[in-house]
Amino acid sequence: MTGDRGTWRPKLVLASGSPRRLALLQQIGIDPDALLPADIDETPTNHELPRQLAIRLASSKAKVGAEVARQRPELADALVLAADTVVCVGRRILPKCEIAEEAEACLRLLSGRAHRVYTAVSLINAKGAERKRLVESRVRFKRLSRAEMDAYLESGEWRGKAGGYAIQGLAGAFVVKLIGSYPSVVGLPLQETVALLAGEGYAAHLQWQTVA
Repeated sequence: MTGDRGTWRPKLVLASGSPRRLALLQQIGIDPDALLPADIDETPTNHELPRQLAIRLASSKAKVGAEVARQRPELADALVLAADTVVCVGRRILPKCEIAEEAEACLRLLSGRAHRVYTAVSLINAKGAERKRLVESRVRFKRLSRAEMDAYLESGEWRGKAGGYAIQGLAGAFVVKLIGSYPSVVGLPLQETVALLAGEGYAAHLQWQTVA
């Protein structure tokens, strides 16, 4: 347990190596006590729906992170937070692109049409109990020109991103409409995450108090 000015809270572990998720937490005044990235197989199973994949991967990451945290005495009672984002068109799950050909295929598919972004959040407490949230957002891209796609591919920003783009970066210029949660599309739905944390005694707003 940690705290300032008499305010106590559980320790928090972020089971992710994503700089975007860390930045989103820090945006609302939350600095995890430890980062324990969970390395898991993210391959969808046969006939797995996008929302099911997001939930399964977030849960798996949290469980792996919790196993590691429990081996460290200073984190034995910590809350463990994980998330996963899945981009899809219909039931087609788009990859987290690692090569330009994958990213180009995603951009061609997303050009001029709407797609869905699912981000699941999992929180495991010291007793091993898990709480989850799933947030669905809809995003529509403008019709992309060949020059725009080529320039974006050359930027390299797509690398490692679900669906081959990062809405918080250059690809924000492609978005015509968003219905849902912007931070969820970036990688972590903040309102839902704060609610999960509050349910386990971690009140995010108490971290906003400045020390006199």
